[in-house]
Amino acid sequence: MRVGVRRRVRAILLGAVGVLYLVSIPWYRAPGSEAPIAFGLPSWVAVALGCYLAVAVLNAAAWLLTDVPDESADEPDAGES
Repeated sequence: MRVGVRRRVRAILLGAVGVLYLVSIPWYRAPGSEAPIAFGLPSWVAVALGCYLAVAVLNAAAWLLTDVPDESADEPDAGES
């Protein structure tokens, strides 16, 4: 994959991470309302956990697309004189 395409995909993945963090906040619920149960948890907790799981997967994918330079190739070893 070309560098420009990798950067664009990584930016999209990180943007999706930001959107998932916003979705995970239960701002859409009415205060004091009864939360339906999903997977044995209040629905807003299940949504938040699902979002956090998706964030972990997208963040891992973004890191796989990140080029990390090898610093040891640029600098001589400390033991060499």
